[in-house]
Amino acid sequence: MAEQGRRVLVLAVIMLTSIGALASIGALTSSAAHAASVFEPRRFTSPEHEERYHTLIDELRCLVCQNQTIADSNADLASDLRREVYRMVEDGQSAEEIAGFMVTRYGDFVLYRPPLQGGTVLLWAGPFLLVALGLAVLVLHLRRRRASVKPIDEDARERLRRIIESETF
Repeated sequence: MAEQGRRVLVLAVIMLTSIGALASIGALTSSAAHAASVFEPRRFTSPEHEERYHTLIDELRCLVCQNQTIADSNADLASDLRREVYRMVEDGQSAEEIAGFMVTRYGDFVLYRPPLQGGTVLLWAGPFLLVALGLAVLVLHLRRRRASVKPIDEDARERLRRIIESETF
């Protein structure tokens, strides 16, 4: 039982550490995403259009790669989506209109930050639920471990006292 308890404790620590590491990696990669994006020279009619374009391609998921934005992906579909976003930005469409078009065409999955609604609640709540589950398992394990330790009766206490006194250090 003690071995199983150690395993549960180790798994809980690994899970919590992994979640923290993934969150840190996500924060680092999102801030460097523009610098790592695929180079495709584009001529924009205004700096606002260029900023809107880069913001959008950093927030749209590549449907082929699934773990990259269309800014970072070399897939043909990502290239086509970047071209479509560029065309729509240059046609004067707002970021909301372009994102809406992409969602209509590909679903909420195309957004790296899907809206909170019935179908996406688990995506948003999942990490918090996993952390809560890990903490609950840890607390239950620690309580069971504490409850399984029984106090020493007087006979055992007396035997231990005699053993300690007979030992020479």
